[in-house]
Amino acid sequence: MIWNANDEHGSRVMLTLQVLICSTRPGRVGPVIGAWMAEQARAHGQFAVELVDLADFQLPVYDEPSHPRTATYAHAHTKRWSQSVARADAFVFVTPEYNFTTPSSLLNALTYLYTEWVYKPVGFASYGGTSGGMRGVQTTKQLLTTLKMVPLQEAVTLVSASQQIDQTTRTFAPTAANDAAARVMLDELLRWATALKTMRA
Repeated sequence: MIWNANDEHGSRVMLTLQVLICSTRPGRVGPVIGAWMAEQARAHGQFAVELVDLADFQLPVYDEPSHPRTATYAHAHTKRWSQSVARADAFVFVTPEYNFTTPSSLLNALTYLYTEWVYKPVGFASYGGTSGGMRGVQTTKQLLTTLKMVPLQEAVTLVSASQQIDQTTRTFAPTAANDAAARVMLDELLRWATALKTMRA
């Protein structure tokens, strides 16, 4: 096992990767794909992996009175969301596209915070119909650069992903190409997460 950084006492610690399920709608397939992606990340062996479901935070439409740059939060839901995002060194966004663009749930969640996102890399495991969610990913990348995040080129793109889901067991059946894409993306996330951690120090 490779350890990626030192804490203030010189001890070796692993970087934290959050696999974030970005859709919050009923009937979504995001949790199934997210569970597979988290399994891939754990098998990769280079991160402490957290599977995070955006739906668990129940964020209303952005309702903080102060600008996110101040990190002065009035609401408990924002404080809880802030604490979760702040723990991560890197992310994989498990996301569909809605109307060729970013899901409103993800856009809203990004808007709530600023400092907690800065200088962190993001990979995408996107899913959808014929585009595999790629159009939504491209739109989301523009938003992330405003937050000083680093969206990766390497990605997992799942075309017609519902056909790979066993509706009885609610499990995802990846292809060899899916597994290979996940490994390549995780390798690149590790490089960027290691480098960017020094910028946040």
